[in-house]
Amino acid sequence: MALGDSWPALRTCLQCGHVGCCDKSKNKHAREHFRQTGHPLTRPYKERGMNWVWCYADGALLDPI
Repeated sequence: MALGDSWPALRTCLQCGHVGCCDKSKNKHAREHFRQTGHPLTRPYKERGMNWVWCYADGALLDPI
């Protein structure tokens, strides 16, 4: 928000817990976290009814853990 973006959906890294904004946001912080760390798995951060896992490395939606 401080960077002038609208309120994004947030994603949580399943490896380290980093929280970043989703790919629909202007800055794509969750994807940038993957690029910098190699941590591929993410899930929605505190979104009711959203129980999926995304793998950036494979570009695939996975069954929930």
